[in-house]
Amino acid sequence: MEERNGLNRGLKSRHLQMIALGGIIGSGYFLGSGYIIGKAGPASVLAYLLGGLIVFAVMVCLGELAVARPVTGSFISYSRDMISPAWACGVGWSYWTSWVAYVPSEMIAAGIIMNEFFPAVSSMWWAVLFGLAITTINLFHVHLFGETEFWLALFKIVALVMFSVLAVLIFFGAVGGGDFLGTSVLLSSGGFAPDGYWAVLLTMVIILVNFQGSEIIGLAAGESEEPAKTIPKTVMQVTVRIIALYIIPMLLLVTIYPWDKASLEESVFAAALGAYGLEWAGAVFSFVVLTAAISCSNSGLYGCTRAMYSLAREGMAPAWLGRLNRHGVPHNATVLSIVVCWLGVVLYTFDQDQGIYTYLLALSGFTGAIAWISICWSQLNFRRRLSPEEVQALRYRTPFFPYVTYFGIWAQVACLIFVAFTEDLRTSLYLGVPMLIIPIVVYRLRAMRRRMATEP
Repeated sequence: MEERNGLNRGLKSRHLQMIALGGIIGSGYFLGSGYIIGKAGPASVLAYLLGGLIVFAVMVCLGELAVARPVTGSFISYSRDMISPAWACGVGWSYWTSWVAYVPSEMIAAGIIMNEFFPAVSSMWWAVLFGLAITTINLFHVHLFGETEFWLALFKIVALVMFSVLAVLIFFGAVGGGDFLGTSVLLSSGGFAPDGYWAVLLTMVIILVNFQGSEIIGLAAGESEEPAKTIPKTVMQVTVRIIALYIIPMLLLVTIYPWDKASLEESVFAAALGAYGLEWAGAVFSFVVLTAAISCSNSGLYGCTRAMYSLAREGMAPAWLGRLNRHGVPHNATVLSIVVCWLGVVLYTFDQDQGIYTYLLALSGFTGAIAWISICWSQLNFRRRLSPEEVQALRYRTPFFPYVTYFGIWAQVACLIFVAFTEDLRTSLYLGVPMLIIPIVVYRLRAMRRRMATEP
């Protein structure tokens, strides 16, 4: 099997697709959708649609870069070469920090769910058990990671398809003992946009958190078989499936379940089915949320360890974090990441306030948007450096360039501006901005010191 930079190319096209979907469809989608619907009402569908368009823009930009340069560093390496090394350092470290902060929340969510099924065992022990399992999967052959993620993500997709089928039957009155619903639920309780369309924009940063994880395709490019063939196919298939798996179930949800009953206390999907006598759906979706949490943690740990590996390879992190084990896996970067994640799990046991969870979501939204902006920005600079002949020679080109690229950049800049004006989410900037700026400053100071040391 071919290797590059020591990394084992053991990921197939089906693995790449499920890795991206696994990173995106986390417990935040099944649980956090209640927050979004409660804020924007049925108009939250428009927020998911806008988020889907942003995903498309980012994915096609990433596809062009990943096919032209299939490296594991992905947007970190691209940012270094196409923007600046200092910016790449800031983006890489903030991306790593966001995942090691977010993954523990998924582990805790999984632990709480298991505690409901087995009350005699503390949720803390379940969280530690899942942490050990995820660590083992990520430390061994990358094919094991890909295969595990494939089946976990597939289960979530089947659950969403099941919900969509049941929701259609409920809508037409075939299930639940009701009549044809029409717009009776969709336009009740204040109409389609009860708090105005401004609320749609204010929820966008949380929407982007739900979509984050698709960029892991780029991080996995260095470990995929035949990147020139698998990456373009994966980009388009994942983009279409993301839009279908988010927007269609969400549209069906708001047509059968009143938006003002949605909350964070339980999965809004389970609540919607339970309202029509399908109480068994609660247990099913509890298990779905469990697999979603494990799958998202699995993909998130993979993404942040590959980001740390890339930082070490680029001289932006200690060199020992760039070492590989005999399976071609960045062992030290994985161990460091999981240790930090476990520290997060321990901290959560002392304070499990829901406000912390929302804060971490917003923080992840900020750092993830920075990474996505960097992808589009890098592709813009990459294309500008090519001659017309070189552009024609590209095996995959971003469609509708440069309009799609500019949309991907400025739509996300607008989302970050909305964060600054949203009281619930503004505090995420207090940590998110320093996480980006401090590594940039440290990198520039180190570069200046090295330059001064070499000058006569």
